[in-house]
Amino acid sequence: MSTTVELPEPDEACTYCEARIFDHDPICVRDCTADCGSPAYFCNYACLSAHIDAQDLTAGNACEWSPD
Repeated sequence: MSTTVELPEPDEACTYCEARIFDHDPICVRDCTADCGSPAYFCNYACLSAHIDAQDLTAGNACEWSPD
């Protein structure tokens, strides 16, 4: 599977807070489990983390770990 990398538009907005991503430290996220879809852009890790929490994206997706 290959993915084409393209730079976002200069005024691309953060998926979570809608601030301009290039005014901060941008992050690009793409879900490649099903046809890779379009990337989502976040202005920083705090917005990415808040988006994950708000959308409950970790429910059922975490690995189980046991110290045994």
